Parts: sequence; structure tokens; C-alpha cells
Amino acid sequence: MFKKYRILKWISLVLGSLIVVIVSFGFWFRSLIPPGDITIESTTIEDLPYLSDNVIPMRGKILAVVTSTDVMGNSGKGTGYELSELARAYYTFTANGFEVDIASPKGGKPPVVIDDEDMGAYDFAFLNDSIAQYKTSNTLKIEDCIGEPYKAIFFVGGKGAMFDFPNNEAIQHIVKDYYESNKVIGAVCHGPAALVNVTLSNGRPLLENKEVTGFTNREELLLISDARKIFPFLLQDKMMEKGAHFKEGAMYLEKIGHDGNLLTGQNPWSTWSVAEQMIIQLGHEPKHREITDVENAVKVLLAYKTHGKQEAKKMIGAMLLNGNKPVNRVLIAKHGIISAMQGKLGDFSNMMSLVAFAKKCESKRKDIALN
Repeated sequence: MFKKYRILKWISLVLGSLIVVIVSFGFWFRSLIPPGDITIESTTIEDLPYLSDNVIPMRGKILAVVTSTDVMGNSGKGTGYELSELARAYYTFTANGFEVDIASPKGGKPPVVIDDEDMGAYDFAFLNDSIAQYKTSNTLKIEDCIGEPYKAIFFVGGKGAMFDFPNNEAIQHIVKDYYESNKVIGAVCHGPAALVNVTLSNGRPLLENKEVTGFTNREELLLISDARKIFPFLLQDKMMEKGAHFKEGAMYLEKIGHDGNLLTGQNPWSTWSVAEQMIIQLGHEPKHREITDVENAVKVLLAYKTHGKQEAKKMIGAMLLNGNKPVNRVLIAKHGIISAMQGKLGDFSNMMSLVAFAKKCESKRKDIALN
């Protein structure tokens, strides 16, 4: 009886200690995350110098294409186009002198996915932009865009693109025509699904021997374990099946593929780079833009992946203390959680250390500013 009591006592102590540790960690983790900026939700294009200052004269028009699909196959899971991928490319194009039309397979108002955690100033400005919102609520039907004099075409990501981009004949016609006319073609995340079934005039797949990227198998399967059952294919598999030289970067970090007039991005964090590379491919120097805190966090994470924690800490210090550049702590913390999900507890610990260091640097920068 006493032995049983001692076992219950030890179990209670262990469970109690575990609860204390978990709660303490939760409070510590929460202390590393900065409070949300409510004022950002009211951002307009007039608040963003990139868009409102030194306006570039009109250079032509670019067509952006979004999905019309609102459900992932038979899964019952909602989907649509990714707002951030459209907004950031849209403003890159307009800031650089291009008018942007928006099309979709069905036309009209397409479904949209808004990830609250990833929303930045440009994304909220897009929501507050009456012209942009009119265009997204009244998209052109893609087949009506055949033969129109666009300088380039950009395929926006969103998981719905996996269902209505690949077999759309109008999309295939436009992509083939643009590629063979040496017009610029861009696509990001799941957007490259528009390219997988395009056949050129020589009878060969467009993607054959092309250096490209797109949403990877690892990225897809980490968050949707049954993705192979839900989607008609996995994008990386299909691009490679068509003969592409697929370039896979670090999970959920920037990576672009550039092969002549064909530009592709691995995921949402590649949108800025793809859009600006499209401007370069069109023969123009991209307009100066202040790099966002998320982009700086991506640079830190890439430094960590490539050179380790100490190099990443040096970069954080250089950005926050020497360069007065913002670093998004939330994104680094999210990558720590992703590492934990993969069982990489060492990476999780290191990334939490980077978040804590970034917070310390921010506090030191504020103290310096006050003195």
C-alpha cells in the first residue's frame, strides 16, 4: 500500500513539474513575440513611399492570373489564391510603371486565402485599395485575354491553382505563345502548376531541361500529410516528370528559378524576388524599395541554414544595431516551431535563441535612440 502511494506521489510530482515547465515556457515564448501593430491594418498606398513617391511613367501592362477553385478536391478544405502573393507582385509591377490586369479561369470574383499571421503593410494596403479590390472582384476570364498586348504574365499561387491551372487550354495557349515570343512568364508557389502541361511548337514540354522551382514536396507534405490523395499531383513531382531541373531551396524560405524569360518562385517568401526579377527581364532597373522585416528575417534564417547560429546572430546585430533594419521575430519563431514539428530540437533551440537575441538587440537600439 505504501509502495503504491510513493509511486502515485512521484507521478504527481513529475506531472506537476512538467506542467510548470510547459507553462513557464509558454510565458517565455510569448514574451519573445512582439505585440501586433493594429495601425498597420489602415495602411494605404499613400502611406508607402515605394508606391506614392517618384511615380514611374506607364511602360505597359502585365497580366496576373489567380485560381477560381475554392475547395481542394474532395477534401472539403477551402482554398483560393494567396492574397500576399498577388498583392506584393501587383505593387512591384505598378511601382515600376506597369498597369496590372487580373484574370482567372472562370472570371468574376475568385476565392481568396488571407493568412492573418503573414499580413504586412503592402497586403493591407491592397485590401484598402479600391482599384485593386475592384479588379479582384471582377477578374477577367483568362480566355478573353488571349491576344491582348501584355508585356508579361504572372501566375499567383494558392493551392486551388493545382486544380484549375494545369488543364486550362487558354492558359496553355497563352503560356506557349508568350514563351515562344520571348515575353516574360512568372509564377510563384503553386502558380507553376500553370506550366506543367504546356507543350511547345516543337512537341516538347515547356519545362523540359528548364531550371525552375515551385512549392516542394517537403513543404506540401509537412502541413498536409495526405496531400498525395488530395491533389491531382505534387507540384515538384510533376515538374520533374516533365523534365524540369527542379531547384529546391530551404523549406519556407526564398528560392527562385531563372531560365531565360521564365521566372519561378518556391513559395510565398519568393514573391518579391520573382516580381523584381521579372522587371529586370523586361529590361528595367527595379525601383528602390525598403526591404521588409519579413525579408530580413528570411535572410537571417538562410544564414543560419548555411553558416550556423553565430553567423545568423552577427547578421541580426548588423541589421538591428548598425543598419537600423527591422527583423521579423515572429517568422524566425515560426521556423523554430517547424523544426520542432520535424523533431529537430537542436534547431528549435537555436532559433528560439535567435529570437531572444533579436529582442535584446531591439531593446538596445531603443535605449541608444533615447540617449
